[in-house]
Amino acid sequence: MNMEIPTNWTFKNQSVAQNFDAHVREQLPWYELATGIMAHCVRHYLPQNGIMYDLGCSTGNVEIALDETLTKRNIEYIPIDNSEEMLDQYKGCRDVKIADIESYAYKNHDVCVSFLVLMFLSLDEREALLETLLSKLNEGGCLIVFDKTEIASGYLSTVLHRATLAGKVASGVSAEEIIAKELSLAGVQRPFAQNYFTKRFPNCVEIFRFGEFAGWLIEK
Repeated sequence: MNMEIPTNWTFKNQSVAQNFDAHVREQLPWYELATGIMAHCVRHYLPQNGIMYDLGCSTGNVEIALDETLTKRNIEYIPIDNSEEMLDQYKGCRDVKIADIESYAYKNHDVCVSFLVLMFLSLDEREALLETLLSKLNEGGCLIVFDKTEIASGYLSTVLHRATLAGKVASGVSAEEIIAKELSLAGVQRPFAQNYFTKRFPNCVEIFRFGEFAGWLIEK
């Protein structure tokens, strides 16, 4: 892969967008597994003629994983992203809304997926967005979030951080690239507190975890 990692990480970058699919699978070797878990859960909560949002849709990973379900159930599927560079690489077939997810005018919906997005918003923005999304969620629906967290304290924090590093190395990512990516995220990406979701939302269940990354499902 010949992606040039920007000094300050951004998705509004031609090289990042063109190499994103390969990059994310190298950096996050569990990416396909997490995508499968997300898609499996969505199919259980998305009704016929339902409405679904995909926040920070990037190159269309969520739509591709759910294409058959979206078609057969006649879903109004609304992918949103604010990077035109990323959307030039979009591999889905549905129309994408070019907008900021934190200020988008959401309508009532059945399912919303936020896949590795909220960590790039400020603390105030993500808190307000979650409140908005849950207030617009139809009864029986769900919000699914995959994101990065702070990790446990003590020695376990070292163990889990190394699990993330070991996964990247096993995927063939060089030490130089791992360090460059970590430094580029400074001030751009801020993880959630480890137990934020399960403490903040009574109907939240953790459905996935690998080291510093996790997935949660919040029912309405």
